[in-house]
Amino acid sequence: MQSSNKILIINTGGTFNKQYNLLNGKLEINKNNLIIENILNNIYYTNIKPKIQGMIYKDSLDILEQDRKELVKVSKKSTYKNIVIVHGTDTMDKTAIYLNKKIKNKKIVLVGAMQPFELEPIESTASLMMAIGFLNTDVKNNIYISMSGIIAKHNKIKKNYKKGLFECR
Repeated sequence: MQSSNKILIINTGGTFNKQYNLLNGKLEINKNNLIIENILNNIYYTNIKPKIQGMIYKDSLDILEQDRKELVKVSKKSTYKNIVIVHGTDTMDKTAIYLNKKIKNKKIVLVGAMQPFELEPIESTASLMMAIGFLNTDVKNNIYISMSGIIAKHNKIKKNYKKGLFECR
């Protein structure tokens, strides 16, 4: 079965997924998809729910080339043509460039959050919902980034570390 109008969400971790650990007082990336499931179950009202697949579960600063290779492998192998990748913001541009070199026949949107969902749920919810809505329109196969209320081709959007947001170039 080809899944051309359905969406796969690949969860790789990042700040989006960080949760407060009561035992050690740290924000950590748990190896689960509970935050994305929470958003979809409470916000996304449709009869076609995206499939969620978790992997890597790292802060993007810790993502290695091997992780990106695995992400390409999973994306290419998937029957889904529309993919959202939840990714940390610090290296999502590097992952987007890597994906762009390897994948040409899919629409992929990378999303992230500057603050953990657990501390500030609006930003991550908005970015994820924008990405899903974008993929439900007639867009061309490419690699995109959805951040700070903007969706653009991966090479047209950049994180501004001084302002703490993403901007179009």
